Amino acid sequence: MNGTPWWRDRRVLPWLLQAGVGLAVLVLVALLMTNLVRNLSAAGLLLSWRWLGQPAGFDLSETLLPFNASMSYGWALLAGLLNTLRVIVIALLGSSLLGLLVGMAAFSRNGLLRGLARGYVELVRNVPLLLQLLFWYFVVFLALPDGSAALRLPALVLAKSGFYLAGFAAGSWQLPHWVNGSWQAPLHLSVEFGALLTGLITYIGAFIAEVVRGGIASVPRGQWEAAGSLGLHRAATLRHIVLPQALRVIVPGLTNQYISLAKASSLALACGFTDLYSVAETTLNQTGRAVEVVLVLLAAYLAIDLLISAAMNGLNRLVQVRER
Repeated sequence: MNGTPWWRDRRVLPWLLQAGVGLAVLVLVALLMTNLVRNLSAAGLLLSWRWLGQPAGFDLSETLLPFNASMSYGWALLAGLLNTLRVIVIALLGSSLLGLLVGMAAFSRNGLLRGLARGYVELVRNVPLLLQLLFWYFVVFLALPDGSAALRLPALVLAKSGFYLAGFAAGSWQLPHWVNGSWQAPLHLSVEFGALLTGLITYIGAFIAEVVRGGIASVPRGQWEAAGSLGLHRAATLRHIVLPQALRVIVPGLTNQYISLAKASSLALACGFTDLYSVAETTLNQTGRAVEVVLVLLAAYLAIDLLISAAMNGLNRLVQVRER
C-alpha cells in the first residue's frame, strides 16, 4: 500500500489542481452573471429574445436569402451570417492560393520574382487591414468607370456598379453583355463585396506566404540536392518532395491565419458590406437589446472559429509524420 500522503501524491495533485481551477472559474462566472442580472433588473432590461421575431424594418443591400423589411430580426441576422460565411470561405481559398504562390516564389532562382514576393509581404503586413480595405473600396473600386466604359476582361467586367462574371445560365455558358443600358451576366458581385474580399485575400495572403516560406525552409537542404541529383526540375522538386514534407510545419501556422481572417471579416462595415456584424449593429440600434445582440455575435464568431480550429486540427493530424 502506498504510504504517501494524498497532498504529496503526484497522481492526485494534478486532479486537485484542475478541480480547484475549474471551481474558481465557475465561481467567477457565477459572480459575473449575478452582477449582470442585478444591473439589468435595476435598468428594467432583463434578457429577452422575443425581439428576434419582430419585423426588422430595414432592408439588406446584399443577401443570399430572400429578405425584406417586414421579415424578422432573426431572419436578418441569419442573412448576415450567411454573407459572413460566404466572405470567409472564398477569402480562405483565395488567400491560401495567393499565400502558397508567393511563399513558393520566395525560393525562385529569379531575383526579380523573389524581390517582388518579399516586397509584397513586407508592404501588406505592415499596413493596417482597415486602411487597406478603405483603399480598395474608395480609391480602387469606386473609381472604376461605369456603364459602357467599364473595364472589360475575358469573362469579367469591372464597373462601379459591380463585377459581372461569366457563368452558366439557361443551360449554356454566357459572357457579360451590355443590354438596354446596363450590364447583364450570370454572376454579379457588388463593389462592397469585391473590396472586402480583395482586402482580406491580399492581407491574409501575405501572412500565409510567410507561413509557407517558413515551412519550406524547414525542409533540409539535402532534400533539394537529392532531388536535383535524380534530375528533377526545381518546380517538380518543390511540388512533389519539399511541400509534402513542409505541410507538417505549415498547417499549424495556417490555423492561426484562418481564425484571424474569420475575425477580420467583421471589418466589412468599412466597405458597406452587409455582414453579420453590420446587421447586428443595426439591430442593436433599433431594439436597444445590447446584451442579447452581443451574445449572438460572440456565439456566432466563436462557433466559426471553433469549426475552423477543429477542421485544421484534423488536417494537422493527417499531415504529421507517423513514426514506427
